[in-house]
Parts: sequence; structure tokens; C-alpha cells
Amino acid sequence: MSVVITGGAGFLGQRLARRLLDLGHLPLPDGTELLHPKIVLADRPGAVLAPDLAGRVTQVALDITDPAATRAALADAQAVFHLAAVVSGQAEAEFDLGMAVNLDGTRSVLEAARAAGRTIPVIGTSSLAVFGANVHEPLTEAAPTQPLNSYGAAKAMAEILMSDYRRKGFAEARSLRLPTIVVRPGAPNAAASSFASSIFREPLAGQPARCPVDPGLPMWLASPDTAVNAMVQAMTVPSADWPDFSALNVPGLTVTVAEMLEALADVGGAEARARVTLDPDPAVEAIVASWPAQFDTALAGSLGFEAAETSMRDILRAYLADAPA
Repeated sequence: MSVVITGGAGFLGQRLARRLLDLGHLPLPDGTELLHPKIVLADRPGAVLAPDLAGRVTQVALDITDPAATRAALADAQAVFHLAAVVSGQAEAEFDLGMAVNLDGTRSVLEAARAAGRTIPVIGTSSLAVFGANVHEPLTEAAPTQPLNSYGAAKAMAEILMSDYRRKGFAEARSLRLPTIVVRPGAPNAAASSFASSIFREPLAGQPARCPVDPGLPMWLASPDTAVNAMVQAMTVPSADWPDFSALNVPGLTVTVAEMLEALADVGGAEARARVTLDPDPAVEAIVASWPAQFDTALAGSLGFEAAETSMRDILRAYLADAPA
């Protein structure tokens, strides 16, 4: 019995692996349960795992744009978490790569699940970027997807693929529209929203950070624990209860950048806040400002989803409690 996590060497993939190891079991949508499943982390060649996962998981090198390799990696899977992606800023700058991974890679995973000959649950991570700025807020799942960047466009198309494979019975495929996740550890990445973690992570570590957007900009945020909780919960909801169009908005918090900086000052002190410099970047703001920030997640709540924290300050305190000394 194996659970495969694509993009498994990433921050959320490794965090999800730890959660599954701690749980020791995983209920599936058909009512069955995996007991102490083998956890397989599939990611790019050379991807590095944290030392605490050594000997506890299986690591597999995988290019998900290679259909044959993906079929081989998923051949024995009983459940799949599809997290592999090219992030927003890089997808905008490198169109072909973004589409190859975010869209074609999703189909590669779905075709691998289909080839297994059984209805494998596939939980995929989508994004609030599938919506554009020209939508009525707060958004429900009935809001139209009108992405205004290449990352959101690929994710929107991947959602349609996921839903249609589910309709056809090829896989129990479900998409989670995640808020921007903060605070991500490690170095900044190519995501347009990377600053949303940097303006906390670096100042709390005594380092300077730049904020490339207007402080009045609102954002839809969630903690890493909320994201991981959502992935596990999505795997447990009975098939009959999941909506026909299989994308779901995950709970989060609406916070302006100014409120984020106020929370930094409250939790980290005035010295930490002083390390953040406003440094406008029109390219970054154009992408982030196209994402909505107000969501109605009543549907997710009815299916047992909830945010792990209820304020930006709580998210920061949880990050500090979890950060290495």
C-alpha cells in the first residue's frame, strides 16, 4: 500500500509526508483505509529531503512531463497527492515550462492513475490564481475562472482535466484551490507571492526584506498546517459528498499587506518591522493584484475543512514555534 506525493521533496510535500507518518493511517473516499502505507516522494532528480525523513520514506526521481516514467512511479499507488508545479512568477517568465509541468504534467499523473485500472484518489493542488480580478467577491465555487496570468491559466485548465477524469471514472480526482501559503521556510522562490513569506521570515531571522507591493493590497492567506490539513481532509471525504465539479476553495484569511506588517511588529517587535523596506515592483504587483482576496468557503466548511489559525498573529506564532532554533 503506497501513497505517492509528486513534488514530494518540496516544503509542503515533506510536511505532508510527516503528517501521514504521524497519522499512521489514511481513510480513502471509498470508505477503505490505508494502514501504515509506504510514503513515496516523487520529485526532480537531485531533490534533497530533510534528514528526519531518511529511512522513513521512499524517494523517487521523476519528471512528470514524461508519461511513461509517471506511469511507472504510480503503478502501485493506492492514493496520490499531486503537488508538483512550476510556481507563478516562473510560469509567467517561462511559458513553455509552466504549461509542460502545470498542465501536461497533471494530465500525465491522471493518465497514470487511469492506467492502473482502479479508481485511485488523486488530490491536486490548484490556486486562487485561477480567478482574475474581474470577479464579484466574496467568491464561491460558482465564480467564473478568468485567470490573468499563465500560472492561473494552466491551473484552471488542470482543474477541468481533474474534474473530467473524475466524471469519467478514470480517477477520484479533486482539486484544492489553496490560498497563498505563509510562512514558507528556506530561501525565496520564483513565486510572485514569495514576498509574503519573505517579509516575515527574513526580518524574524534578523535579515532585511523588501515588500514589492502596495501595503493596501489584500491577500488570501493560509498557514502550512491549513494546507496540509486540507490535503488530508480532501482524501477522506466520501465520493458521494464531493461536488460534481471537483475544485474546492480552501479556507484562509483575508489580510492586507499593511496588516501583515502590523502583525510582524506585534509578534517580532519593532526591530523586525523596521527591516522591511517598501520597494515597488510593478511586475510582481500586476500578478498578485489580479488574485481575489475575499472567499466564501461555506462548501469547504460543510465538508469538514477549517483553517488551522484564525489570525495572522497566530500564523506567525505557529511559524516561530516550528522554526529550527
